[in-house]
Amino acid sequence: MKSRSTRLARTLAALAFALTSAAVATRAQQRPLLTEDVDVLQPGSLRVQVGIDFMQDAKFPASGLTGDLTRVGVIGVHVGLSPNVEFSIEGVAQNFLSINTRTPGAIPLGIAAGANSTNDTGDFRLATKIKLRNETRRGPSLGFKFGVELPNSNESRGLGLNQTNAFGMMLVGKKFGRDGRLNTFGNLGLGIYTAPTQLFTQNDMLLYGLGGIFRVNKTVNIAAEVNGRANTRGGAAPLGTESRGEFRLGLQVKAAGLRFDAAGIKGLTDFSPRSGVTFGVTYDTPSVFTPVK
Repeated sequence: MKSRSTRLARTLAALAFALTSAAVATRAQQRPLLTEDVDVLQPGSLRVQVGIDFMQDAKFPASGLTGDLTRVGVIGVHVGLSPNVEFSIEGVAQNFLSINTRTPGAIPLGIAAGANSTNDTGDFRLATKIKLRNETRRGPSLGFKFGVELPNSNESRGLGLNQTNAFGMMLVGKKFGRDGRLNTFGNLGLGIYTAPTQLFTQNDMLLYGLGGIFRVNKTVNIAAEVNGRANTRGGAAPLGTESRGEFRLGLQVKAAGLRFDAAGIKGLTDFSPRSGVTFGVTYDTPSVFTPVK
């Protein structure tokens, strides 16, 4: 009898811990947004995200291609390493472009002259997020994220630049309303982007983002943001480092232990896609390993 009671207590404790982990992860949930929240995952837990994007009038100035872009397998894997540190791997498994126009570009392409489409793997990003300060009654939470973008793409396919880039940004967050129903967060930082067509040249770009998630009820959230990068040079940006920005408005819906999301996208700069939509799903695990102390 005692053994059965002990097992029951352990089961209830494990369930409570899993629910607590899920609640913590919910506060840090982002898809379909790009702007980074300050909150981090529970130590030892994972978040796996998969999505698909459809972009109209996507532009690739360095290769001279424009068209409708489909991104299949927009992947994100996030790992909670400690109470204030999270590691992430993000990227796109495959990009498909239906070519609408093709003008001479600065990068030689390995695409047949009459081809009306091209595809390639996207560049992946490795990043670490550190939460520096918890939110107080009057003050926001603070964090820092830094990382590197890897050269996984093949520039001859016209969609990627096959360059190594680095970035770092400060994170700010504040919750408002009863039980923090409105979660707001902002990013401001610097991205060091290699100019692919100019030797020994880079463009230091301003990275920015302002987003919010409003909890309608236990199942549905509304999410919105403005996110992008801005050229800091006085004149035109080097090819491949143009200013880009977008506005996103969407929903998050919890069902069957998963979190589904969808959002509309509106481009905000001359080099951004004109419009688009994104769909995805997120799974937050309970603790799957014990971090080293």
